[in-house]
Amino acid sequence: MPKRVLQGVVVSDKNDKTVVVMVERRFTHPLLKKTVRRSKKYHAHDEENRCKTGDIVSIEEGRPLSKNKRWVVLGPVGEA
Repeated sequence: MPKRVLQGVVVSDKNDKTVVVMVERRFTHPLLKKTVRRSKKYHAHDEENRCKTGDIVSIEEGRPLSKNKRWVVLGPVGEA
């Protein structure tokens, strides 16, 4: 099964080798037929501490690296 790849904005880079990425998804509400925005934060592994707050990055599913980290940063959206 292929690994999921998501795009989001880095909202925190204060931890060592870890960034928090907010991923927003849009969908149409089944009853109201209105576009709804939902966001979720993912902890992702950033080995070289390259990402800074505000960067748009791609993250990929990976093995559990800690209690909360199950994603790995691929890099900025233009490069990944």
